[in-house]
Amino acid sequence: MVETKIHAKFEGRLVIIGFGTIGQGVLPLILRHIDIKPSRITIVTAEDWGGEEAADYGIRFVVEPLTETNYRRILDPIIRAGDFILNLSIEVSSLALIEFAQLKGALYLDTCIEPWAGGYTNPKVPAANRTNYALREAALELKARFPVGPTAILTHGANPGMVSHFVKQALLDIAGDTGVETETPTDRAGWAKLAQTLGIKVIHIAERDSQKSNLRKKAGEFVNTWSIDGFVGEGCQPAELGWGSHEKTLPPDGNRQEHGSKAAIFLDRPGASTRVRTWTPKSGPFHGFLITHSEAISIAAHLTVGEGDHPEYRPTVHYSYHPCDDAVLSVHELAGRNWNQQPEQRLLMEDIVEGIDELGVLLMGHARGAYWFGSQLSIGEARRNVPHNSATSLQVTSAVLAGMVWALRHPDMGIIEADDLDFREVLDIQMPYLGPVVGVYSDWTPLEARSPLFAEDIDADDPWQFKNFRVT
Repeated sequence: MVETKIHAKFEGRLVIIGFGTIGQGVLPLILRHIDIKPSRITIVTAEDWGGEEAADYGIRFVVEPLTETNYRRILDPIIRAGDFILNLSIEVSSLALIEFAQLKGALYLDTCIEPWAGGYTNPKVPAANRTNYALREAALELKARFPVGPTAILTHGANPGMVSHFVKQALLDIAGDTGVETETPTDRAGWAKLAQTLGIKVIHIAERDSQKSNLRKKAGEFVNTWSIDGFVGEGCQPAELGWGSHEKTLPPDGNRQEHGSKAAIFLDRPGASTRVRTWTPKSGPFHGFLITHSEAISIAAHLTVGEGDHPEYRPTVHYSYHPCDDAVLSVHELAGRNWNQQPEQRLLMEDIVEGIDELGVLLMGHARGAYWFGSQLSIGEARRNVPHNSATSLQVTSAVLAGMVWALRHPDMGIIEADDLDFREVLDIQMPYLGPVVGVYSDWTPLEARSPLFAEDIDADDPWQFKNFRVT
């Protein structure tokens, strides 16, 4: 059991929007580490799942789905200046809630930038506008309307969120291990210059979830260790990646964005049907799904030297995700159903019997090849430390807690991203809940052990080209 330590005191009111896996998992962490009375917490959610847990803690529990037409009416009476909105919902517009929080003078944190229901899959909306790039740009545009105000932290879960802090620690580790003398950078330009100096060409958010239950997936059932609707929603968005300055050619199905930072591209296919090669210490090489995530864009943007389509320096950044084995089977079945979700869902929580979630960042192209830095949290350790959590959820909920504490300590920072936070302050809060956190070097490249039996379009001269990672 992790030591109980109060990290912040909060006398305002906390409104938690959404109470699924992450909401239920973070609540005991909030009560353990933030000095707040349960009577000052309200949960607003679309369904009654989790109501018993809320009742056990003596917390008000309101079942009323938020929509574009009712969210102001529901939230206005329960939120005022100095309060905190913790948005853990799906299909509720993050942009609407951020604007509402700024106007109210309330603090805000979410784990991803969500549109209103149907925003990910509406065929009438152009693909470019259904990307996380577009959602991020729209959120950042709010900064022009609210240049100063209460802290609103965008996308601070495990990934996006925690992994941005892992990247900074990994950069310092590589610098120290390769003899590059550097002070810890204090701004975006400093981090970008360090990554450029080290020769980082590619960054994967490389994750392998090996948790499982004794009850295997059935036909017509989607099984996962976290929000199934959330996973399917982002899996059906176009695949996206931060696009590096070293890349020679745009993928045949690749598209550049026409506005904003232009730090990312998207593909004309869903992320859940796009696979890439990657590596983690325990699993070794594997194929992961190139699911769109905000960190692929924000990390690439924050580590850019120069501007536009062809900057002086930028790494290629993307997620490479191998979910639990039953989720992989579920995705295959989902694709076979032409992306129409299965009639049944099963969220793995109490029935998980073994496994870990190995989640970290893989930095490639530097003097020592590849370096993975991340968490290897097991289901057993997660359960010993916090109730209502799996290994997957605890990596997220501990990041939510750390982000909340940071916001309470720095309440007037306006609208910011995880990449803007002090990574050491955040990780100091989160580390006790992440299990073994390790850094491992490897000589792996995506060209390793490629079979001569298959004629593949590869670039043998530069292993770090995206075409070498992509599974065709």
